[in-house]
Amino acid sequence: MTTSTISQFLTPSIQQMQPSGIRKFFDYSSERTDIISLGIGEPDFPTPRLVREACVRALEEGRTTYTHNAGLPELRESIAEYLHTNFQVHYNPTHELMVTIGSSEALDLALRVLINEGDEILVPAPCYVSYSPITNLGGGVAVEVETFAHNNFKLTPDSLLASLTPRSKVLILSYPSNPTGGIMTYEDWLPIAKIAEEHNLVVITDEVYAELTYGQKHVSFASLPGMKERTLLLSGFSKAFAMTGWRIGYACGPEELIQAMLKIHQYTVMCAPILGQIAALESLKPHGLAAKDEMMASYNARRISFVQGLRQIGLQCHEPLGSFFAFPSIAHTGLTSEQFAQRLLQEVGVLAVPGTAFGKGGEGFIRCSYATSSVQLDEALERMRQFLQTL
Repeated sequence: MTTSTISQFLTPSIQQMQPSGIRKFFDYSSERTDIISLGIGEPDFPTPRLVREACVRALEEGRTTYTHNAGLPELRESIAEYLHTNFQVHYNPTHELMVTIGSSEALDLALRVLINEGDEILVPAPCYVSYSPITNLGGGVAVEVETFAHNNFKLTPDSLLASLTPRSKVLILSYPSNPTGGIMTYEDWLPIAKIAEEHNLVVITDEVYAELTYGQKHVSFASLPGMKERTLLLSGFSKAFAMTGWRIGYACGPEELIQAMLKIHQYTVMCAPILGQIAALESLKPHGLAAKDEMMASYNARRISFVQGLRQIGLQCHEPLGSFFAFPSIAHTGLTSEQFAQRLLQEVGVLAVPGTAFGKGGEGFIRCSYATSSVQLDEALERMRQFLQTL
């Protein structure tokens, strides 16, 4: 057998899957040293020192074993307490909560246990790049639910109702939003909750940016009356706690759903890495929470300055009230999102992600991360200003 013939054995779903639109732009820039990257969804802070030191101590003590499949009991207890204190949702840490390898594994597990062939999974878009591919891998059909800049990319009942069919089974919610920075208030959620109940939808809510809100506190969908029973809450430590490389996430929800996910988890990965779990546990202690708040204040200052700068150079941008992304419109330039991002990178060395990487509704926008230094952000704005003048 030759390499050229092995493709006949690959599953059709893999052969048809497109590479990540984000990764493609990183590949474009890999050989250049003059790039300012606004593309990566990662804090520019290292994991706080006391968290790192706790892991060094754990290594010296020889803590290098497997843990319980669902995660360290003390970590699950700490996560449950944290969610109850901060987001008014209560989960039994023994039966309704599991620790995963990032929130991405949690999403994959959830969709694998929920999807039957042909089930429709509703995804408000623009949205994080992995929702549709993972849905397709599981035999489901991803259905984009349109959201719009004129109302800050909120999910509206009209858009949701227009997307429903008899095959609709799961609604994936991702607020605060990557890529738009949009959020949902308690009042915004109420009609969505009513639709979920009336149409008997299972709700998966990706809340990995829950701590990253500005001006108002995040409202967890699971905290609404009657919603906890039909909702799976996913989150993790990557974003707010500057722990992307530690790969620690978690899933909380009805016991039957968590136990079903745990079956796959124990056969595929056994458990999340113990050192990552120890780091997560340390992050939920008072010094870890204080460090998180300091990083939040820095993001907010950059957010205000960067969004103002985008508007000053001529890019209309709605106010992002969550995450660490701005989603400015480039529609007036006459270029597609892909063309704009490619030329911006090639001509002035600024890497932004075309909005179409996040679904069809992202056309006419680019995603810019402000999780980088103020000096870099200012330089990026100046280069973008020069680029816009050439169009």
